[in-house]
Amino acid sequence: MTFRLTCPVCGARDVYEFRYGGQERGPRPEQAQLSSDEHFRWTQFRMTRPEPQEEWWYHTGGCGVWFTTWRNPATNREEPPHEVERG
Repeated sequence: MTFRLTCPVCGARDVYEFRYGGQERGPRPEQAQLSSDEHFRWTQFRMTRPEPQEEWWYHTGGCGVWFTTWRNPATNREEPPHEVERG
């Protein structure tokens, strides 16, 4: 299945020009305050739900810029930005 992403520099392109960088998770927590279990969960645990999420993408086949976009994994379509409460 293929879909298109919109690079902020180059415009809409086929997904094969990009590399997935993962979900946007906000700022990294302070290391001194984390238990080993909390550190593991922050670095390794990912939750992909079938709802729009903010993601990092790298334009490998084009301008070489990192950017975030909102995509719905259930439909593989970009969505308008959503206000999300990060916890």
